[in-house]
Amino acid sequence: MDPHFFLAPPGQALRLAEHDPAYTGAFTDEEQIQERMRETCGRLRQYQDMLLAQESHALLLIFQGMDASGKDETIQAVFSHLDPQSCQAFGFQKPVGEELRHDFLWRFIRRLPERGKIGVFNRSYYEEVLSTRVHPERLEEQHLPAAIPRDDSLWRQRFTQINHFEQYLTQNGIGVVKFFLHVSKTMQKKRLLERLEQPQEQWKFSMDDVEDRGRWDEYRHAYEEAMSATSTEGAPWYIVPADHRWFSALAVAEIVAARLEALELRYPPLKDADREQMAAAKKRLESE
Repeated sequence: MDPHFFLAPPGQALRLAEHDPAYTGAFTDEEQIQERMRETCGRLRQYQDMLLAQESHALLLIFQGMDASGKDETIQAVFSHLDPQSCQAFGFQKPVGEELRHDFLWRFIRRLPERGKIGVFNRSYYEEVLSTRVHPERLEEQHLPAAIPRDDSLWRQRFTQINHFEQYLTQNGIGVVKFFLHVSKTMQKKRLLERLEQPQEQWKFSMDDVEDRGRWDEYRHAYEEAMSATSTEGAPWYIVPADHRWFSALAVAEIVAARLEALELRYPPLKDADREQMAAAKKRLESE
């Protein structure tokens, strides 16, 4: 699977209508991808181990999408195969309390992954140009200075700030990969109904999800503008078809594996002093 197929090309206007949320490529069902998923996750585990050993890079993975696009399920399907000690996953809700008294990036900066680790953001600072844009009344909670505009120029300003922030991260060895899980309105309805009808899903229900569904077009427009403005060479967006969760998981796993492979990770070479210590340790253990 070519990761570039899902890439939102930097510098180009994005139209979600041109991307099929039900796309599954050459696969027709989940059984067909199981062996490939195991192989891809095996490679991921090896790359993760070298990432931790080398301790010079980190990887930040951002997951965005409409409600019920399958962010939780995709993250679980991919990262349950990895070493949890080397992953740092955070889910972000609407800011409250102290978070509202800081700039909009502050709470996310605090959760950036350490070198050698993979960080996962389930929703992210992009909510500040997505849900906040669709619900501009939330700006009143942010204690913004009067000089900061409350019109479309605010979002353009934030796009620029995000691009600068992500450039800073990549220049400091923190790779940024962003996934938009692209679900159809029909599939979203089906999944929201499942939340209402299935006991094991009911805990996920929020009336806000239903209310936001009524603003589907507004969210689509906000996503298109945000991704068009912030998909860059260093921090690209990938539009992942999300009507079939099993395909979303495979696509994400292969994109992450390709990104880690591009780092050309290696286990750190041993120094002469290390070799001497290892030889001494081996001799001591074998003499017991």
